[in-house]
Amino acid sequence: MRGATHAKWAACAAAAALAATACGGGGGGGNGGGDSGAVLSSSWGDPQNPLEPANTNEVQGGKVLDMIFRGLKKYDPETGEAQNMLAEKIETSDSQNFTVTVKDGWTFSNGEKVTAQSFVDAWNYGASLKNNQRNAYFFAYIDGYDKVHPEDGGKQSADTLSGLKVTGPRTFTVKLSQKFSTFPDTLGYPAFAPLPKAFFDDHDAWLKKPVGNGPYQVDNYTRGSQMSLRKWDQYPGDDKAQNGGVDLKVYTDNNTAYTDLMAGNLDLVDDVPAAQLKNVKNDLGDRYINTPAGIIQTLAFPYYDDNWNKSGSEKVRKGLSMAIDRKQITDTIFQQTRTPATDWTSPVLGEDGGYKAGLCGDACEFKPEEAKKLVKEGGGLPGGQVKITYNADTGSHKQWVDAVCNSINNALDNDKACVGNPVGTFADFRNQITDRKMSGPFRSGWQMDYPLIQNFLQPLYYTNASSNDGEYSNQKFDDLIDKANGETDTAAAIKSFQQAEEVLRDDMGAIPLWYQNGSAGYSDRLSGVKLNPFSVPVYNEIKVG
Repeated sequence: MRGATHAKWAACAAAAALAATACGGGGGGGNGGGDSGAVLSSSWGDPQNPLEPANTNEVQGGKVLDMIFRGLKKYDPETGEAQNMLAEKIETSDSQNFTVTVKDGWTFSNGEKVTAQSFVDAWNYGASLKNNQRNAYFFAYIDGYDKVHPEDGGKQSADTLSGLKVTGPRTFTVKLSQKFSTFPDTLGYPAFAPLPKAFFDDHDAWLKKPVGNGPYQVDNYTRGSQMSLRKWDQYPGDDKAQNGGVDLKVYTDNNTAYTDLMAGNLDLVDDVPAAQLKNVKNDLGDRYINTPAGIIQTLAFPYYDDNWNKSGSEKVRKGLSMAIDRKQITDTIFQQTRTPATDWTSPVLGEDGGYKAGLCGDACEFKPEEAKKLVKEGGGLPGGQVKITYNADTGSHKQWVDAVCNSINNALDNDKACVGNPVGTFADFRNQITDRKMSGPFRSGWQMDYPLIQNFLQPLYYTNASSNDGEYSNQKFDDLIDKANGETDTAAAIKSFQQAEEVLRDDMGAIPLWYQNGSAGYSDRLSGVKLNPFSVPVYNEIKVG
């Protein structure tokens, strides 16, 4: 779970850590004032799913939701701190029962008022099993979730969460099934966004052209080509768009995007390809951004495949981890825009927020002789070979997967021990994962939803969690997460989360590879460009001209 009033501990710690490494970005380019009506172009990838707030759990779709929606909270683009947006106040006396007051004067871009009902209807929709929303799990700690979203094939016996009650046009109450002190700090995540009546009245039409309450409106979208967003002139928030809109252009190869940037055919690339990192500073000067972000790259395993869920397989996984020379890969391929991971969270949290350097221990160190020994003790590689599956369209994944396999092959003295298994597009890759078609390790990058240690652990590794793509399950891990969520004392909560992380380490539930910086490059038409702590461009602050 995630967080509230007695303990803003993790969010505040994250804010302090991030403030020291402020998400910078370029003073170069542009004329300073900008043309508030000018449109910029930015690289993008097609999202896996339609853009329903509770059905988007990947980065490309999340970028759009962050532009067209505003929720009760918003994460500060510099520090990551959860700040009130549509929430006038969120009150609790026991960290389990909350009263939410929604600010007056907010509307959706179709003119409809944003009310308490807008939130309650959206959350009920997101939680309901019949709507099959990928982020349903975010509502799991609200009372009644077991009735609207039963596990293990149970029959849904309610359509709405008993823990949600509208008490006035601008007020509603939330009752959780257990104490969760930092719950309000999770409410900036897009799954908790409000929805207009139009979403329910004509769902198909809404999906074709989503209507939100953020600084941008969707103008049109052609899958595989482009999504055009335009400034909403009547937007009531204080974070209005400083440009006329953004054209998100679909690229299946980020090297092509970079080439278009250099040729003047694109304004912004928010993922500089590994092949260009040696040249990017010379190419772009201060129009290149490289800043710490809450992102970790891992290799996940399909525990629904008996080959990876049998006695001794944890030794194989640990052996594979120790066969990877993380430092060499991050130095040579990524030019130190990645840092070898020594735990399963992110340094942006800071030690006070739960990050513990070295928690992984020797399992994350390059020890080829020990790696070979462990793989053998664990029964060897399933089928004699591991195939690392990845999407080939974004993120320079081929280069690092090939390098990881080379490292494993050298460590195991077997040039066929590991091979890359590319999937053409991110959407196809994600579909294979969600359809449980993985037979070996697969790329599993994680960009934090909110700056809490809980977010790096529970959504990914808790039994049946929303982003637990490999179906990892360990009751001791789950119990420690539950214990941490119920703590109101900062130190006690962090200790329990870290104990859960140690369980994950002992299982080698996933292999941590490296922490990732956010990187971007932009044209001289733009100014005010920066990346937030989630590595996403703060589009509304960009000026053009």
